[in-house]
Amino acid sequence: MKADRVVIVGAGMGGLAAALELAHCGCAVTVVEAAAAPGGKMRRVDTDLGPVDAGPTVFTMRGIFDALFETVGESLDAAVSLTPLAVLARHAWGKGPSLDLYADVERSADAIGSFAGAAGARGYRRFAADSHRIFDLLDARFMQAPRPSMIGLASGLGLSGLTIRPFETLWRALASYFEDPRLHQLFGRYATYCGSSPFMAPATLMLVAHAEQAGVWTIRGGMQGLARAVAGLAAARGAQFRYGTAVESIVVENGTARGVRLAGGETIAADAVIWNGDAGALWRGLAGPAVARATPATDPQTRSLSAVTWCLAAKAEGFPLAFHNVFFSADYRAEFDAIMARGRLPDRPTVYLCAQDRSEEGPPPTGPERLFCLVNAPPAADTGRPADEEIARCEATMMDCLRDAGLSLEITSRTVTGPRDFARLFPGTGGALYGTATHGAMASFRRPGSRTAIPRLYLAGGSVHPGPGVPMAAISGRLAARTVTEDLISRPVSIPTAMPGGMSTR
Repeated sequence: MKADRVVIVGAGMGGLAAALELAHCGCAVTVVEAAAAPGGKMRRVDTDLGPVDAGPTVFTMRGIFDALFETVGESLDAAVSLTPLAVLARHAWGKGPSLDLYADVERSADAIGSFAGAAGARGYRRFAADSHRIFDLLDARFMQAPRPSMIGLASGLGLSGLTIRPFETLWRALASYFEDPRLHQLFGRYATYCGSSPFMAPATLMLVAHAEQAGVWTIRGGMQGLARAVAGLAAARGAQFRYGTAVESIVVENGTARGVRLAGGETIAADAVIWNGDAGALWRGLAGPAVARATPATDPQTRSLSAVTWCLAAKAEGFPLAFHNVFFSADYRAEFDAIMARGRLPDRPTVYLCAQDRSEEGPPPTGPERLFCLVNAPPAADTGRPADEEIARCEATMMDCLRDAGLSLEITSRTVTGPRDFARLFPGTGGALYGTATHGAMASFRRPGSRTAIPRLYLAGGSVHPGPGVPMAAISGRLAARTVTEDLISRPVSIPTAMPGGMSTR
């Protein structure tokens, strides 16, 4: 019996998860990827000291990946080497004291109590309990369900649906837990994990805090090791990977997707096509006019955050860096007003810094080390913003922010990536890194699901349901695989509910 042929465009985590499950089911899978390696946004950038993770920097929500690997008869622990982190992140506000959050709730509460007093610790315990409850309510019913509706979700949750707080902003909700503005800022930052502003995102995104609280791991060899592991398992089951190969268009015959045409003119025929690029690239015509109606048009004003990133080799002195560090600006509202309302880089940005050679077991490096720095930016690449001069000014103010906390960097090599670069790497996004922003109660329900308006053309990745981040993209790939098997061979892939884990930290 001839195997069903599936072409997957893009080897990001959504495409990889779909490729593994479909190949395991016996489909003839071909993955076409323009980059030289798998991973999508889990990319690496070379420095003088070796490659740096230049996208997601931690592994979280491991239950999703345990379930993925178990479905195909494999073990996650056998495929990648994971190290749990006790310190989730170290947070700093200028020259004042820093605050560590831990994988243990009570240890975090004790640290917050020492930092902000007993009221802060009590507020954190309530926040942790509420974010846990929201996560549990939405895990199976929303995140791992095929494109749910607000009405269906509300019906399924009943009165408990009121506790997910969809009509209240995260920033406003946090005021009921924290009086200290620094804690308000710290927990508001979780909205940025979805590329959103805490002043516009719903309080439902509290669940992200629990997701991270439930566990964060590093992967030996970096995050791309996870992508290579999934790709390797798919290849062992017969999936073919064609790297360095761009897709010119999706072939449509008699209104149905029938394959892809490559930039060199070759056509790969298929019974189904999964698009693992940004969903917005389709309606912008970047996969050919025949599929421009496959997804609804999206307003550029709804795009998620972009970023400016620095991959550095540098000697760091003066501040005791953990693996993950956040250096907050003094005025969070001004920062997001600049990005969201005025479309420019903030005068004083909050800086995320991942010290990728630091561990909790050994001493800190005595010489140069690999660092990844990120500041949020507007997704305005198609307007030419931000210009190189604006990025240079942002780098200067970023360094000021680090120096204010006592950190000095002696840089020996740097690679800077801005929104215009991300727009080239991920076409159709304008530089946005998380699909559409999660602003307002209905935003999560406006993301497209696995199916499109073109029969046999499917979607996966962070721009579709259930949303951005490595774990969510993996779920989207599993949902796409299940939809393909339902439509083609009536052998749906089961998707076991994952144990709670953590969102990918950007």
